[in-house]
Amino acid sequence: MPPPPRTWIGKFADSFRGLFHAVSTQSSFAAHLPVAALAVAAGAWFGLSAGEWCLVVVAIGGVLAAEVFNTALEDLARAVGTYPDPGVRDALDAASAGVLVAVGTAILVGLVIFGPRVLALVGICD
Repeated sequence: MPPPPRTWIGKFADSFRGLFHAVSTQSSFAAHLPVAALAVAAGAWFGLSAGEWCLVVVAIGGVLAAEVFNTALEDLARAVGTYPDPGVRDALDAASAGVLVAVGTAILVGLVIFGPRVLALVGICD
């Protein structure tokens, strides 16, 4: 007998459970979340434009989403239990590289948006 169809509330509950699982089990979030909070605080302090806010939010969301996907792949690899199979290793490394790309992109966005403001603040550039 197939399982009953899931409700929208059930789907959202599952999503939040997955997010909580990722945040509570992955030490990477201990670095990502404070940096995201710092970017939001700096954005508020510097008075970012709407377009700049969009870029900052997309950068933060991209990093967090990449980390959640990486967590999902790591959990799946543990469940399959064939690690250190070369194929599983390559999949985990690729997922980790996805996080690295997202973080690198977020850093570039941060440098473009906040760099000139910080330099002006310390008197290096006007």
